[in-house]
Amino acid sequence: MSGDRLKLEVRERAELGSRPSRRLRAQGLIPGVLYGKGHSRAIVVPERDLRTAMTGPSGLHAILDVVVGGQTTVHPSILAEYEQDPIRGTISHIDLREIRLDQTIHATVVVHLVGESVGVKSGGVLSLIARELQVEALPANVPEHLDVDIAALEVGDVLRLADIPAVEDVTFLDDPHETVIATVSMPRGYAEIEEADAAAAEEAAEGAAPDAEAAEDGEPSDSSSEE
Repeated sequence: MSGDRLKLEVRERAELGSRPSRRLRAQGLIPGVLYGKGHSRAIVVPERDLRTAMTGPSGLHAILDVVVGGQTTVHPSILAEYEQDPIRGTISHIDLREIRLDQTIHATVVVHLVGESVGVKSGGVLSLIARELQVEALPANVPEHLDVDIAALEVGDVLRLADIPAVEDVTFLDDPHETVIATVSMPRGYAEIEEADAAAAEEAAEGAAPDAEAAEDGEPSDSSSEE
């Protein structure tokens, strides 16, 4: 759960736009915006402090006690969105959103598959379909991630959200019956072999049918005659 409270000191920035933002990143500072009720502030935060906050026990769902430089007011916030550099993978921009700790929020939670399914052990192929789920919970109750046990899945099984045990104080927002978490299927090569065998068996059965009908009528199946 994201009950961890981490202090994050930021400062307001006056210059906006791409060029000032690039200068800030070169100095190890990440530009962002702090959104509150009816207002927003352009801010900047040290990259090292931000990395510490995002890699803590609660991950991206940590509650951040944001303090703007020169002020004493604490703004409980969450990381609403972030942008990454497409090449380096580093954070290039963040959006922080102020929250009330006594009101529920919507959040995206990553799915982690746990265990090895019996279907995979017998040669099946596991596919993770829903990598993220939408939940509603109090900020302190949002899970860092959702562990889903797949040990009982056999070949041909489909694991849906409805099959997952409820999480205390967390409401799933996705359709429980339409949302597929994971599947275990037969490898494509084996499936094609089975289809070919079934088709061959069907053709053989159809070829044997006329002979069977002829035998029932008392007629020989061989067209040759005795001299």
